Amino acid sequence: MSKKEKKPSTIRRFASCIGEYKVPTILTPVFMIGEVGLEVLMPFITADLISEIQHGCGLDVIVKYGITLFVMALLSLGCGAAGGYTASKASAGFAKNLRYKIFDKVQTFSFESIDKFSSSSLVTRMTTDINNVQMSFMMIIRSAIRSPMMFIFAILMAFLKGGKLAFTFVIVIPVLVFGLILIAKKAMPAFHAVFKKYDKMNEAIEENVTAMRTVKGFVREDYEKNKFENAADSIRREFTKAERIVAFNNPLMNICLYFNMVFILAVGSKLIIGSQGTVLDVGALSALITYGVQVLMSLMMLSMIYVMITLSIESVRRIGEVLDEESTLRSPENAVEVIPDGSIDFEDVGFKYSAKAERFALSDIDLHIKSGETIGIIGGTGSSKSTLIQLIPRLYDATVGTVKVGG
Repeated sequence: MSKKEKKPSTIRRFASCIGEYKVPTILTPVFMIGEVGLEVLMPFITADLISEIQHGCGLDVIVKYGITLFVMALLSLGCGAAGGYTASKASAGFAKNLRYKIFDKVQTFSFESIDKFSSSSLVTRMTTDINNVQMSFMMIIRSAIRSPMMFIFAILMAFLKGGKLAFTFVIVIPVLVFGLILIAKKAMPAFHAVFKKYDKMNEAIEENVTAMRTVKGFVREDYEKNKFENAADSIRREFTKAERIVAFNNPLMNICLYFNMVFILAVGSKLIIGSQGTVLDVGALSALITYGVQVLMSLMMLSMIYVMITLSIESVRRIGEVLDEESTLRSPENAVEVIPDGSIDFEDVGFKYSAKAERFALSDIDLHIKSGETIGIIGGTGSSKSTLIQLIPRLYDATVGTVKVGG
């Protein structure tokens, strides 16, 4: 079997989790296209209305334009609401299927696989990581369609209405794009560092809950509280560091937005006054300002999508590790599933938990227990009593030697 057949591509593996939610997944971009088209057309029609008013149109023309804009606003609102509903349904369903797929995979794990990931890490991957992937999936089918289309259509309409004055975007857009990418790149390392710390925090919670009797018996509550507080505070510091960097998005956005507005108002007003409205009129100026806001807001949204998708790439990798894991316990063809008796034989058995481990947990074990015998195994703490027992039901495979049950 080829490597490609053994391990499907990441996109194909995750796309298969869309499953029965294909319809809302496809409908969401359709609704987004409708919403963007209507939002971009509305300033264009508003500009025409202002021009008509300037030329002294009657009330009937104003009412006609008003009804048109009202209907377009309702349709845009409807498309946005419908897109939000279908995106939520598709992303929640996608996350449900992905979560089930991981859970189903974990059921096939050997104890060695569980030791490799740790139960706390598996919990993090099935909760926090899947939530990140779910959010990115929703952004991809909704915002990642809406924002680029808004960006392109708004610029096209700006050039149609404002002519050469729309070249102001050529100045503002590169500055904003460069700043947003720089901010995202600076924030990414801090976001990535959070995941391993989530694992440690969940591990502290798990150990404390499962060993509650031991904690209380040895009066270790204060120690466990400090342990959890340190893990939680470490996550807080990393998130604060990342959010402090991301917080520069808004000031950068506002600088570009207001520069664009001031430039258009200053130059546009001069053109209107100087040409008596022949080169540019008030309606076109108002449309240019609106399109400028739409362009910059779409870029802002694209930067958020970039941050979220970049953040979720680490989650995708961690989830992929679980899905790619193959159990170390493999049964041969025609494996015996029914045994004639309960006899147990250890023949020169040795075992270590990892192939990289330097020492064996068990070594040179020769043990023969007849069916029906009751045997007690005694030893100090850490002497591998449990390890010996776990080899019998094949929770682990012996590293060397043979373990036989019923012959």
